[in-house]
Amino acid sequence: METIWRMLRSNRAAHTGRRILSLFDDPQRFKDFSIKADDMLLDYAKTSIDREARELLLKLAEAAGVESRRDAMFAGEKINISENRAVLHTALRAKDGPVMVDGQDVMPDVKNTLARMAGFANALRNGKIKAADGGPITEVISIGIGGSDLGPAMGVKALGAYHDGPKVRFVSNIDGAHFAEASKRADPARTLVIVASKTFTTIETMTNAETARRWLGAGAASQMVAISSAPDKTAEFGIPSERVFGFADWVGGRYSVWGPIGLPVMLAVGPERFFEFLEGGRAMDQHFCHAPMAENMPVMLALTGIWHRNICDYPTRAVLPYDQRLSRLPAYLQQLDMESNGKSVTLSDAPVNQLTGPVVWGQAGTNGQHAFYQLLHQGTNVIPCEFMIAAKGSEPELAHHHDLLKANCLAQSEALMRGRVSRNLRPYRKFPGNRPSVTLAYPQLTPFVLGQIIALYEHRVFVEGVIWGINSFDQWGVELGKEMATALVPLVKGADAAGKDGSTQGLLKALDAG
Repeated sequence: METIWRMLRSNRAAHTGRRILSLFDDPQRFKDFSIKADDMLLDYAKTSIDREARELLLKLAEAAGVESRRDAMFAGEKINISENRAVLHTALRAKDGPVMVDGQDVMPDVKNTLARMAGFANALRNGKIKAADGGPITEVISIGIGGSDLGPAMGVKALGAYHDGPKVRFVSNIDGAHFAEASKRADPARTLVIVASKTFTTIETMTNAETARRWLGAGAASQMVAISSAPDKTAEFGIPSERVFGFADWVGGRYSVWGPIGLPVMLAVGPERFFEFLEGGRAMDQHFCHAPMAENMPVMLALTGIWHRNICDYPTRAVLPYDQRLSRLPAYLQQLDMESNGKSVTLSDAPVNQLTGPVVWGQAGTNGQHAFYQLLHQGTNVIPCEFMIAAKGSEPELAHHHDLLKANCLAQSEALMRGRVSRNLRPYRKFPGNRPSVTLAYPQLTPFVLGQIIALYEHRVFVEGVIWGINSFDQWGVELGKEMATALVPLVKGADAAGKDGSTQGLLKALDAG
């Protein structure tokens, strides 16, 4: 692989002064540097990748064993080697089995859990499941953190056009203000509380759960649901077994919205729409597994990311959905990408010899244009942008709004590439241009399309991790701070802080004084 890396860098160096716009002298540039999967289109023509670079990137993926690692993942092999686990979030959206883990087909359990979720959701939505006082459940508060919160919160907002169920609020932060804000306009007699924690020990989630149980009052047991794989702890908490939905250890938190963690989404939009979401993810899985590498959307999105991170040395990427309902998507993808690929050790425990995961950030357009696009266009760092835009909005009576939205999205990607340089312009009016972007276009933000988008980015993260030789499916980096926070609680309450560094001691005193 080292030879391929050197050849890629040589290609970049040989074309240092070339402008992206000049690549469009080839009339086939857009056709040859875009990919379709069903009705979704990925355009990566507005990057500096040329034909030679693309061939080298594909050879890099081949040398890294992307296809064999992909097949191992779908086959249930334990590719999460640090935790000795399979990685099978794809099974949650699979249609047919068998999917084997340790010699056992997991699909019957997957289908049974989805059927239980659908039965519960239908009963709550049609009023058969009632609140403690006999009235209907009209609101849901979902308590979780990380993947147990970001996925369903993003999904409920993204599918707002299909939301015909109870109002759903989310609580994740241990800051008491988060629960207070979520509950102050809710009626505890009409509210279902979902507690999402695989181990049922996550301190933020369980602290909020205890607060919620007190807030619900006497009817708490009948108005709480657990999403957990720790039935002993959920029983101890007082949640009946028929209200517990579990999932296996081969589903990582940031990949879990496809199963029980997605229950808030199912309650909001109904089982039929939720299953359409799963179908979209499954369609992208099929594309990823069967499309040739050069025509494979997750592979080429990943290789574009590799080009920008490792060959161009760009430290960040901006995710810019021109879709208000996808306003939580950048935060969701931030966790998916940075928790997965923010690693500095390879699968063989050696230090990595390449830059790994970039900083992922973003905001919905057009709001971002009035916040940080100044830096995108004229700042000293080049930041690759990933635009998303639907051909059709969800509000037909406001179609003129969507026309403006599309015009803004296309204008920004073109402006980043073209720039504006003229002798007659003052320096502060000049735009250097030659700044890369990709655009993901889709017909409309439906449950199916949302499933495609999420699965596309999951597989993109996987391919990048394989090329870097890292484990994208553990997250040991979150452990140290959690352990130290637990040890600091007595000190915050006044215990002796001797042995702590001077800064920590000083801050403890300052906060105690406050």
